[in-house]
Amino acid sequence: MTTPDDRVAWLNEFFGPRAPGLLGVVFDTCTRDEVTGHIDVSGALIAGTGFLFAPAIIGLADTLVAAGTGEHLDHTANESFTTIELKCNFLGSAREGERVVGRAGPAHIGRSTQVWDVVVTNEATGRTIALFRNTQMILRP
Repeated sequence: MTTPDDRVAWLNEFFGPRAPGLLGVVFDTCTRDEVTGHIDVSGALIAGTGFLFAPAIIGLADTLVAAGTGEHLDHTANESFTTIELKCNFLGSAREGERVVGRAGPAHIGRSTQVWDVVVTNEATGRTIALFRNTQMILRP
């Protein structure tokens, strides 16, 4: 069995060279009940408006959900999962040099689906910038 710190290190290593890593997603914690992570907003993530691109926020939230979903799978049965629905309400944004933080938690853990909620905040202002809900379908061989 791995420790939560081992899991976070593995997640950061696994996702580092993939799309979440390219967006700058960093995991801070990962347990069955909560997954947290952040993005330090760089110039590459800024839209023409001067604010953080919305897809970066979705990438952060969806990646946190993926990690949390994995914590509830039966890996000995070769279970996997896929996103079947996601929704995001944007309430604010962030600028270059700021950090956005996501906190994901399960709303429903079922046999065939999981539903997760993520609150994304701008660490500099303390304001909620996005409310995200994601439904995962559990895949069995």
